[in-house]
Amino acid sequence: MPKRVAALLLTTFTLLLTTPPAAFCLSTDFYAQTCPRALTAVRAVVRGAVTKDRRMAASLIRLQFHDCFVRGCDASVLLDNTTTTVSEKGAVPNRRFTKTFRVIEDAKSTLERICPGVVSCADIIAVAARDASASVEGPSWDVELGRRDSDVAFASLAASDIPTPKDDLNTLIALFRKKGLNSREMVALSGAHTLGTAQCLAFRDRVYGNVTVVKDVIDPDFARKKRRMCPASGGDRLVQPLDPVTPTSFDNNYFKALMIRKGLLVTDQVLFSGGETDGVVEEYSKDGGKFKNEFAAAMVKMGSIEVLTGSDGQIRRTCSKAN
Repeated sequence: MPKRVAALLLTTFTLLLTTPPAAFCLSTDFYAQTCPRALTAVRAVVRGAVTKDRRMAASLIRLQFHDCFVRGCDASVLLDNTTTTVSEKGAVPNRRFTKTFRVIEDAKSTLERICPGVVSCADIIAVAARDASASVEGPSWDVELGRRDSDVAFASLAASDIPTPKDDLNTLIALFRKKGLNSREMVALSGAHTLGTAQCLAFRDRVYGNVTVVKDVIDPDFARKKRRMCPASGGDRLVQPLDPVTPTSFDNNYFKALMIRKGLLVTDQVLFSGGETDGVVEEYSKDGGKFKNEFAAAMVKMGSIEVLTGSDGQIRRTCSKAN
C-alpha cells in the first residue's frame, strides 16, 4: 500500500475514534424517514397541556435542564424506582414535576401508537421544551435529535449536580462549567425563570434576611410583600412568581426585575450583584431579542450534554421504566 494512502487511512481512522458520537448521530431530521409525524405529535400534546395550564410551559423547559444536568440528556429523570435503581424523581429539585412527567408520558403514548419503538423519551423531553417555549411567546429552535434513553437513574447526582435556590455566583458558574456551559450561557438559561413559580421554602430565607449571599441586594418593599405571602414558618408550598411582572409569558422582565433587586431566589439575584455576570443581565434587560436568541442557542448546546447515541442506551417503550 502506498505510504500516502496508508497515512490517509490512518488519519481517517483516528478521526473516527476521536470524534464524539453526537457529531455523527444527532440531526434535526433524524426521524424524517422512521417517524415523520413525530414532531407534530409532540407539539400537539404540549400545546394542549399549556393551553390547559400555562404554568406547564415553565415546567417542561425546566425538565430538560434537570435531565441534562444529571449524567446527560438521557431521560433518566423519568425513571421510577426499581429494586436496583433509586429514581431521580424523589430528589428535592424534581419533586414538583409530577404533572410534567405525565405530559411526556402522554406524548410517548401517542408516538408509540404512530411509530412504536422509534422515538426516545430523551428526544421527547428536548422537543417538548422547545414547543413549550414557543407556546408562550418564547423562542423556537431546531432541535437536534437522535438521543437514546438511559436504563438507570442517578438519584445522588440529581441532588448534587442541579443548582439549589441558595447557591452563590461562583458555585453556579462552576456547576455550569462542569457541563460545558460558560457564564453567559448560564445567565441565558437562568432566564427560563421568566416563567413559573417558586415555593416559599425556596425563597423564605432570602426575603427574611436569613442568608449571607446577596443579603442586602433586595428591594425592601419587595421583601415586605413576599413576607406577607410566605410566613416565617409553615406554608412551605405556597408559591410566588419568579418573574413579578409577566410570569406566564416568555420575555425579558425577569432581567429587569434583577436590575431593581427583585430577584425572588438567591440564585436569581446573584446574577446581578456586583459580579461578572452583571453586564449580561443588563444586556438582556435592554434587548429581549438578544436574550431570546441566546437562550435558544444555549438550549441547543445544553441538549447535547453527554448524549447516548448509536447502540448506547435504549429506546424505552414506556418512559418511566427501562425495557
